[in-house]
Amino acid sequence: MAEPHRVRDALRASMTAWATLTVRDDQARVTLAPDLDVLAPQLDAIDPGWSLTWACDHPAPPIVRARLSVLGAAREGLATAHTLQDAKLAALADLARSYGVTPTSDPIWVEYDPEDGANTSELETDTPAPRPAAERPLPPQPPRDPQMEKARRHIEDLLEQLKVAGRGGEAARILMRGYGETLEESRAIYKDLHALLKG
Repeated sequence: MAEPHRVRDALRASMTAWATLTVRDDQARVTLAPDLDVLAPQLDAIDPGWSLTWACDHPAPPIVRARLSVLGAAREGLATAHTLQDAKLAALADLARSYGVTPTSDPIWVEYDPEDGANTSELETDTPAPRPAAERPLPPQPPRDPQMEKARRHIEDLLEQLKVAGRGGEAARILMRGYGETLEESRAIYKDLHALLKG
């Protein structure tokens, strides 16, 4: 069983990055998001086998799905933003909300330079300690389908083989929409990846 309060604390402590959601002329709308460089070592201490995967649901504007698995429990976040990297950060921020971690403020407008990006240098990133009333239990996990879990493991094994074979980029394009929502979709993705490995 995962220890959600430890994951929540790790996410809260890592809320030091800024994701640019939209750009309008010389202004950008930004939101606070977890910084992976801060988050990763904390998750390592909780579960050395944790994983974070990304799926791009739409390329332009980028819509990204983030899936964090820690101690056997998984949560997802979905977001759109100005660039793919910003969408990944925003999806991670959305995922953090499922643990009860929210930014200290709503998205705000800042100055934007096409070369330097959003000017967030003067923004506060301190995330205050949560108020006891804000602590809510996590929503129940959806029931896990052992067949889907098995299919996902097979796809991940095949993905590792493709990376070793130097075909990770081609495999990533097949996996842009994730591992499939149904067993049939997962099997179709596995077949495509297997054909890529044989080809």
